[in-house]
Amino acid sequence: MDWDRAIKSFHTFIKVDKSLSGNTIEAYIHDVAMFRFFLEEEGLSIAPDEVELKHLRQFLAYLTEDKKLEANSQARIVSGLKAFYKALLMQDEIEKNPLTLLEAPKIGRKLPNVLSLQEIEAMENVLDLSKPENFRNKTIIETLYSCGLRVSELVNLRLNDLHFNDRYINVIGKGDKQRLVPIGHLAMKLISEYIDNYRIHLPVKKGSESIVFLNRRGSKLTREMVFLIIKKAAADAGIKKQLSPHTLRHSFATHLMEGGADLRSVQAMLGHESITTTEIYTHINREYLEETLRSFHPRYK
Repeated sequence: MDWDRAIKSFHTFIKVDKSLSGNTIEAYIHDVAMFRFFLEEEGLSIAPDEVELKHLRQFLAYLTEDKKLEANSQARIVSGLKAFYKALLMQDEIEKNPLTLLEAPKIGRKLPNVLSLQEIEAMENVLDLSKPENFRNKTIIETLYSCGLRVSELVNLRLNDLHFNDRYINVIGKGDKQRLVPIGHLAMKLISEYIDNYRIHLPVKKGSESIVFLNRRGSKLTREMVFLIIKKAAADAGIKKQLSPHTLRHSFATHLMEGGADLRSVQAMLGHESITTTEIYTHINREYLEETLRSFHPRYK
């Protein structure tokens, strides 16, 4: 079995059988290609089924010493290789998985940055609403925060996903999995006004007719454009934190937990397949409670 055939088979498996997102597929294929390049650079003419644990350990050393990658970046690459060999094993292309005994780089659990409600409102209020695109940008910020959406979910949101009479939206998440997310009054009001008073005047391009949020040329927004919108609004509001559109999603979940929401409900609204992913917000919530004690309890001052 050569590398080209193995990678092609892997690509088909994760796209068709696993229905992974385009970004995940691209990352996994890149991880395997990087490992293949490393073997070639080392003069190791071995096929995928000839890879041994020692080759993988050499690869990790290469990522550390030559590529200077941090532990979390290395761990992500290892996860791509694990998916590759797991797929080959399931397809009976190999008899054993060489990654079984590989110890992945140890990474600490980094808690994400979170915005306060006041900071989110400052980002919205700093926008000059005399410019049509800024009303759209305010609506985007509110929708990301009110619904806890991933940026990919926001840019792919369609008009027929909006069910305002029932106060929810239909979201297509990772792996094309659908979930229903409640939407607040303010987000509904802003989206409705954006559609009725701003979007209606755009020259909508073919293929974007049903997309909610459009650029000035009438095409679907890119993820990068949303990132720039969030960064600029934060900078203009004087917010110094490192943030991205995902920060608003973290803030959504954190504020729910601080308000007393149960973990399972937050998991459902975020669309996490495993509750372990959602549990990070229990750590954030604990930090918030400790800070509250330090601020207001006489024994902690």
